[in-house]
Amino acid sequence: MEQTPTFDDIVAARELLAGRLPATPMWSYPALDAVIGATVHVKHENVQPVGAFKVRGGLTLLSGMPPEQRARGLVTYSTGNHAQSMAYACTAWGVPCTVVMPTAVSATKVRAARSLGATVVLHGDDLGGSQERAEKLAADEDRLLVSPGDTPALLAGVGTAYLEVFEARPDLDAVVVPIGSGTGAAAACLVAAELAPNCRVIGVQSAEAPAAHDSWRAGTCVQRPNRTVVEGLATGRGFALPQGVLRTGLADFHLVSDAEIATAQRLLASHAHTLAEGAGAAALAAVLAHAEEFAGQRIAVMCSGGNASAAEIAALADAPPAGGPAPTETAPPGR
Repeated sequence: MEQTPTFDDIVAARELLAGRLPATPMWSYPALDAVIGATVHVKHENVQPVGAFKVRGGLTLLSGMPPEQRARGLVTYSTGNHAQSMAYACTAWGVPCTVVMPTAVSATKVRAARSLGATVVLHGDDLGGSQERAEKLAADEDRLLVSPGDTPALLAGVGTAYLEVFEARPDLDAVVVPIGSGTGAAAACLVAAELAPNCRVIGVQSAEAPAAHDSWRAGTCVQRPNRTVVEGLATGRGFALPQGVLRTGLADFHLVSDAEIATAQRLLASHAHTLAEGAGAAALAAVLAHAEEFAGQRIAVMCSGGNASAAEIAALADAPPAGGPAPTETAPPGR
């Protein structure tokens, strides 16, 4: 297994990113707080240049890579946001980048990765199938294979988001983090241990793809069916590097349904002026599902991405806004 990054590695990553990425905002919204019954700080990673927090990791990896290694080019596999992160970083450094994505991934994310300069190969029914093809391509072309979960520089890079969170709000009671591969939550654990040791780090994953959750519960990496429509959470196995950190640093791990995630997307849109993709709304979905656990507390939720597909955006109008039923039109007197 790759060596686990430290807090110092995350601080060093911030230096590598200086001048490339500004800090993202973190806001609370009175209307949202009223629905939740807690003070909720939304960390807006959806405003990153690729629409998601993963760009921090990609730029950190490329910035710290020896020139001779960059010259070989990179191959990776992804359901979307990691693909865009790697494409963005590789373009910044003039490095060839090939991304293997599942055949069913949204056309929006495929176009985004290609527009950022990546060569996109569609292969496999899920991320596992894409990984197998990526491994073969990397071996055949003598390129560096980049795992989205087991690459230390990626974890260190995304940890810079949590430096911003805890430096702004060291008094948080909890931070809730969506988990696909688990790099973000692992990074949150490392930073919280140094800057906010009394803050609970809580993970959340779709119940339709519970591999990371079940790996954490079991204490070893396991595989599970991957049936979620939430692409950012669509992993079918645990990743050893982040799991090693999560086992000692994570306070709890919740599962939510895809339907609960969709409700949270609507709530962010209607009460926090925020367009989030499913993974970006998962943290809020966990807070909604466990309202008593968070009542009256100061919490941060990681809005990890805003790359919602056209179908996701259209579906936001298919149900009444979260927080209450849709208003009923009343005819004026005499009509």
